[in-house]
Amino acid sequence: MSNVPVAVVTGSNKGIGFAIVRALCKQFPGDVYLTARDPGRGQEAVAKLQEEGLCALFHQLDIDDLQSIRALRDFLKEKYGGLNVLVNNAGIAFKVHDTTPFAVQAEVTLKTNFFGTRNVCTELLPLLKPYGKVVNVSSMVSSSALGGCSRELQQKFRSDTITEDELVELMTKFVEDTKKSVHEKEGWPNTAYGVSKIGVTVLSRIQARMLNEKRKGDHILLNACCPGWVRTDMAGPKATKSPDEGAETPVYLALLPSDADGPHGQFLSNKTVRTW
Repeated sequence: MSNVPVAVVTGSNKGIGFAIVRALCKQFPGDVYLTARDPGRGQEAVAKLQEEGLCALFHQLDIDDLQSIRALRDFLKEKYGGLNVLVNNAGIAFKVHDTTPFAVQAEVTLKTNFFGTRNVCTELLPLLKPYGKVVNVSSMVSSSALGGCSRELQQKFRSDTITEDELVELMTKFVEDTKKSVHEKEGWPNTAYGVSKIGVTVLSRIQARMLNEKRKGDHILLNACCPGWVRTDMAGPKATKSPDEGAETPVYLALLPSDADGPHGQFLSNKTVRTW
């Protein structure tokens, strides 16, 4: 099977992830894996696509569970000898009126959106084949949250030399600061989701830099993007875009032609590179 290209979309049994899988089934010349924490929901989603005449495959994946991530890694290695496209879409957000204490929201949100996504990257990026594509689904909220950070934090998050370890330290500090109720005093904005997506965008910049340093000749392109405000369970029914419209930028990045030398290490929305 190692000559069959393979694409994986995390958190894709519904919403934007499901729409990304649908589009890849139509356009990607290989196997497309829909993943979900719950196998029942995942299989249901695959069946729904089958009714549309589309063929997606299912693999269980809970990005909060390292064993689950490693099981997917081993499966891909064994069956395909690697990976061609990875779309890190899985994420969570508390509703605006949720009464869960902010410190709990911060810990839970960062556990999935930042640390879970990072674990997926740690395990799966080494499997990327030459000309592979990685799309980390971030959010415009990462930009607005960055604007709400202290100047000192902004400088760190915009730095071209920040390391992954330093970023992890900052994300950990945010969670600790919320527990002590000092996060605002320490220069953080009052949004756990926003900080988690700052983490995803900055992580993408770091990863792209690492790929340039270690695998320059492999022409792998890695970017973060904002799908827009999309009608999903997470964003609610008032959002302006349909899931299929939200999938457009992630899919565009996942299917960049093999002779493209960019974008790479960028943050995009509406298929356009944005200033970070």
